[in-house]
Parts: sequence; structure tokens; C-alpha cells
Amino acid sequence: MKKFLTEDWVIVFAGAVILALAAVFPQLMPVMPGTLTSVSDLLSAGYMFLFVLVLTYLTSAALKKPLKGIFVSLLLVFVLTLAAQLIAAIPVVKEYGFEPVFFAVILGLLISNTVTLPDWLKSAIQSEFYIKIGIICLGSTILFSEVMKSGVYGLAQSVVVVFTVWYFAFWIGGKMNVDPKMRTMLASAVSICGVSAAIATCGVIRGDNKRLSYIVSLVLIVAVPMMYLLPWLAGLMNLPEEVTGAWLGGTIDTTGAVAASGTLVGETAEKTAIIVKSSQNVLLGIAAFTISLMWSYRDTGVKGRPTAGVIWDRFPKFVLGFILASLVFSFCFEPETAKTVGKVTKGLQNTLFSIAFVCIGLETRFSDILGKENRNSLKAFLIAQTFNIIVTLGIAYLVFGILKPMWS
Repeated sequence: MKKFLTEDWVIVFAGAVILALAAVFPQLMPVMPGTLTSVSDLLSAGYMFLFVLVLTYLTSAALKKPLKGIFVSLLLVFVLTLAAQLIAAIPVVKEYGFEPVFFAVILGLLISNTVTLPDWLKSAIQSEFYIKIGIICLGSTILFSEVMKSGVYGLAQSVVVVFTVWYFAFWIGGKMNVDPKMRTMLASAVSICGVSAAIATCGVIRGDNKRLSYIVSLVLIVAVPMMYLLPWLAGLMNLPEEVTGAWLGGTIDTTGAVAASGTLVGETAEKTAIIVKSSQNVLLGIAAFTISLMWSYRDTGVKGRPTAGVIWDRFPKFVLGFILASLVFSFCFEPETAKTVGKVTKGLQNTLFSIAFVCIGLETRFSDILGKENRNSLKAFLIAQTFNIIVTLGIAYLVFGILKPMWS
């Protein structure tokens, strides 16, 4: 029983309970309001805070973490999360496609880089915890029938792009003397699906949380100019909408930013971009298993052969929760029911991600991002992302601009 009281297993159980509640009582699940102009909005915000508070208390108690200070700490984090939500809902801001998670990390960064955080605030700053539960919720929104029906080409592109870009990013990191753990997380973030992949990889290789926060901050900051630069470049090159969407979905590292960028081009581009990004999300489990296998061999030595137990020990259990959630919602629910519940869990996922990104901002200082010790990592990330943009454009054009029209 004791082995199931680790953080990863507790997160899986918590995620399972949340998904079960969403499936059985979808109307009773909390919803984050986009405004605070009515009593109903205030009650919705309060209900969401209470939900996250109970979740944090129960899981912290199960893990025997200190409970003192969680209420006040989480209240401040939640207020910043709500502020990010409200800023993103402003019509002018919404028109430009900025999502709440961007403002969440910015607000956190502004505070952490202007004042010294008191010790009492640190109780609820648990970025990994909230992201991992959010990833399990993400699994419930990935339906295999939808991906296979409309995303065979997207899946084909994703497989080629992920493995090509991952290898290049890992290689260039080595050439720039970035240590193996850092470049493994960096390669996963650039090639697979940004923040979620970086978190999963960190769990596999038992990486450093501070370095993980650094990579997540880079992913979110770099995604913003890409949202606008890539559609503009696509217009200059007169790319077809499907090719543009496939390019956006394969290069921009957050799902929300992908959707927002796609809307700047057109409905077809938006749909294709989301399909491709969803296809890359599907590969998260396969990538996590492959990396766990690679690091198990690395740690047992050239002559050693890791046992199934070693590989299982390394495999992040929340990724297992992500895979199981996708399988259950894909094959155990009617498609319409799965989509309805998926809208509820998507809202919870977005809120948990926003809370996590506030925490990441509070944990990160600009001096760390721009510091001398991280300069090689920054250069490797930017070079790998540039390579990703160029290679994905070529593959997207081949798959969606030549092969799909030829075979359709």
C-alpha cells in the first residue's frame, strides 16, 4: 500500500476521481468564470477555488505534506489565476489570441522579479502537481476515433516531426555542452507537445524542478511571437490553409496558442492545426516510454539490461493516467457523451494549467533565464525551435500539400 502513496500515484488517483465526478455529475463541476460582473460569476470563482483547495488539502494530507499555510498561499495564487483569466477575456486581448496561461506566467514572473517571496507563500506553489493532474484531464479530451477519422495525415506528420526534431534538439544540445538531463527535457519540449512533454520527461529522467521551470517558461514565452509570426510568413508564402494549419500545429508548443494562431488564418487552418497538435499529444505516452527505456539502459550501463521493473519504476505514472483516460473516454463512452464530458474536463485542465503557470512564474527569475549558466540551453532551445519550424514546414507541405490531395 505504501508504494501507492508516492506523488505520481496520488495524482493518478486524484485525476481518476476528478474524471469520474465529471462523467457522473458534469453539471455540478466547477467552471472558471470569464468575467466578474455578476453574483453568479463570483460564486463560480468561489466554487472553483473551493474545489482546488479541497483537492490540494486531500492530496497533501495523503502525501503527509505540511497543511499549514495552504489556504492563504493558494488564495493568492488563485487570485492571480483569476486575474489572468479576466485579462484574457478582455475583447481586445481575446481578439489577438492571448490565452490565460500566458498572463498567468507573466503575472507570476512580475511578482517574483520585483519582490522577495515570503515563506508562507510557498505552501501552494506546486506547479508540477497541478500540471500533472491537468495532463490526466487532457487525456479525457483525446478521442482516438476523432484522431484516426480526421487525423491520419496529422499523425503521420507528427511521427516524422517528433522523432526528427527530438534527435536534432538532443544532438545540438550535446554540441553546445548542455548536460544530458537538460537537453532531454529541452528536446521533448520542442518536438512533442511543449509543457506536457517537458513535465513527463522530467518525471522519467528524475530531472531538476528548477530546470524544468526554466524550460516551461521558455516554451510559453517563445510561443507568443510564433503565434503571429508563422501565420504572417504563411501569408507571404501563399501557403494553402491546410498546410499552414499543419505547420502551426507541429511547431507551436501549447494547444491554446495553436488554436489561437490557426484562427488568424482561417477555419480550415484552425481545424488542421488542432488535429496535428492532438496527434502529437497522442504520442506523449509513446515518447515517455521510449525515453524511460533509453534512460534505464543508460543508468544500468552498457553491459546491463534493465528489467521490466526498472522501466516500470522510471515510467511516470501520471502519463499512465493520461493514456488510460484517453482509452476509457475513447472506447467506454458514446462519442457524444465523451465530447460533452470532455468540455467539462477541458475547463478544469485549463484552470489547473493556469494555476501551475502562476506557480512557475513565481518560481522563476529573469536572471535565471538570461543567466550565464543557462545561455547554452537558451541557444540550443532557439536553434532547435528554428530547425523545428523549417523541417515541419517541409513535412507539412509534403503531407498536406502534395500527398493528401494526391490520395484524396
